[in-house]
Amino acid sequence: MSLPSTMRFVDLPSFGGPEVMRLGETAVPTPRPGEILVRVEAAGVNRPDVAQRQGTYPPPKDASPILGLEVAGEVVGFGDGVAEFEIGDRVCALANGGGYAEYCAVPAGQALLFPKGYNAEKAAALPETFFTVWANLFQMAGVTEGETVLIHGGTSGIGTTAIQLAKAFGAEIYATAGSDEKCKACVDLGAKRGINYRTEDFVEVIKAETGKRGVDVVLDMVGAPYFQRNLSVLAKDGCLSIIAFLGGAVAEQVDLTQIMVKRLTVTGSTMRPRTADEKRGIRDELGAEVWPLLEKGTVGPVIHAVLPFDQVVEAHRLMESSSHIGKMVLKL
Repeated sequence: MSLPSTMRFVDLPSFGGPEVMRLGETAVPTPRPGEILVRVEAAGVNRPDVAQRQGTYPPPKDASPILGLEVAGEVVGFGDGVAEFEIGDRVCALANGGGYAEYCAVPAGQALLFPKGYNAEKAAALPETFFTVWANLFQMAGVTEGETVLIHGGTSGIGTTAIQLAKAFGAEIYATAGSDEKCKACVDLGAKRGINYRTEDFVEVIKAETGKRGVDVVLDMVGAPYFQRNLSVLAKDGCLSIIAFLGGAVAEQVDLTQIMVKRLTVTGSTMRPRTADEKRGIRDELGAEVWPLLEKGTVGPVIHAVLPFDQVVEAHRLMESSSHIGKMVLKL
């Protein structure tokens, strides 16, 4: 297969608002050992992309500086040592960077074949959220059948994925969202109760719903403003899993007594700095445990909008408005 020497990509000449992004042209990347080269048909849009555009989430030193952490498309090249894919395979992949482009080099251990019946737009909406939810909710927080889970940001890409996966594995779910319409969407996805954080106190609701017991796990992306309240809503031996700080990262005057009295665990992680081996491990578990559920239709990505590649500015504006339910995808 003959490849072009150059490709279109989303250039970020300076940090700032969505309008700083523009289409440019650059060299097609050469896959390094252990990497595959994907001709990108669709790319997911995620909160970390917004943070990188704003200058608060720099890429790792060895990663592409181009925005974009998940892609779907066709394998068109290999680096040395790749044996698990063939030219022409259609894959979705968690990228370390470089997804907003016509070609993207990704570690082979972070790629999976499209679930049966999926097109590129649906497949591109999978990697970032499914990797993140699986690692934090199941590997680290250890959600199991019969447990109760509170998911903040229930209609975000992460939230819609977490609700469905927790439900599929037998948990009882509560979710917060910013409108009655969004709360209904959470219930439609499998939550027992949606909690409108603008009109309700989630601590009071959870205590009423659980007979004051609390929940076993909280998945939080708000950060500092919710820290104390998250501790108070956890049951004994519960776990708070923090995946983002959309409301701020510094919590002051926090009473830690509840952590000791209730034997709580507080954990958190970001996906991008994880090692290639760690990401491969998550990939393998997703392939074994979650891909069959995607193929059966038990769970699936919730896609708010598919936008043409040249409307990336609009995609980021939509993301920052928080008016969406689910994911935004760029189609190349």
